[in-house]
Amino acid sequence: MLIAQLSDLHYRLEGDRLFGQVDPHRALAAAIEHVRGLNPQPDVVILSGDLVNDGGAEEYAGLARMLRRLPMPVYAVPGNHDRRELTREHLAFTGVMPADGPLRFVVDDYPVRLICLDSLAKGVHSGRLGAEQIDWLNCELAAAPDRPTAIFLHHPPFRTGIGFMDEIMLEDAPALAEVVARHPQVGLVAAGHVHRVIQTRFAGTLAVTAPATSHQVVLALSPDIPVAWVGEPAGCLLHLWTQDAGIVSHLSPVGDFGGPQSFG
Repeated sequence: MLIAQLSDLHYRLEGDRLFGQVDPHRALAAAIEHVRGLNPQPDVVILSGDLVNDGGAEEYAGLARMLRRLPMPVYAVPGNHDRRELTREHLAFTGVMPADGPLRFVVDDYPVRLICLDSLAKGVHSGRLGAEQIDWLNCELAAAPDRPTAIFLHHPPFRTGIGFMDEIMLEDAPALAEVVARHPQVGLVAAGHVHRVIQTRFAGTLAVTAPATSHQVVLALSPDIPVAWVGEPAGCLLHLWTQDAGIVSHLSPVGDFGGPQSFG
């Protein structure tokens, strides 16, 4: 099974730029064409939050039109830039959006069980799952202990070393870690939010963050580096599951880099 993860689209309508320079519409179009051109094709695409930038209904409608270009199922979780009800309304075509409450759900149709969590906390940029959603996750994991499982959410549940992003990480990460540690079938916890590829061990499994399709966050591993974005290449993560190896994650940059060419 192959899972493509796109993150931090920060979608704006065609012609609307971020910071006067970043074109999220064009960037998403490039990412979609990149996914469409992959061989083999992913079985599913997961969008790990910050689907739009400003939370407007027109942005969500435009995003939905773009996503319909993908030939495979698309599943999305909200990020801190998103509005839950507009996400529910405009992405209803994905077929998994709950009718009310948090935008959390389980997809059981593939060799890997996909559990998508809603870490949106209104009024703040940090994330929160809440006790009820943590309990729900524990029950869902307990119900299928023999199924390989990947968990997706927007806010990373671990510190990255990028100080200004760590200030707005998942607030109840210890509670999530406690649940994940109880269930060894969880082979991956995948997030977005940081606009960079980062990986670490988390609660006995692998945790990763995905690059953005829009713009990347500066690699600020010193406290004196200010908050900033950088025009590094966009990309997506490809999570490959096989019976023998479990889940192996790859970075697939979006862009024309030449090749492939023979070593000979």
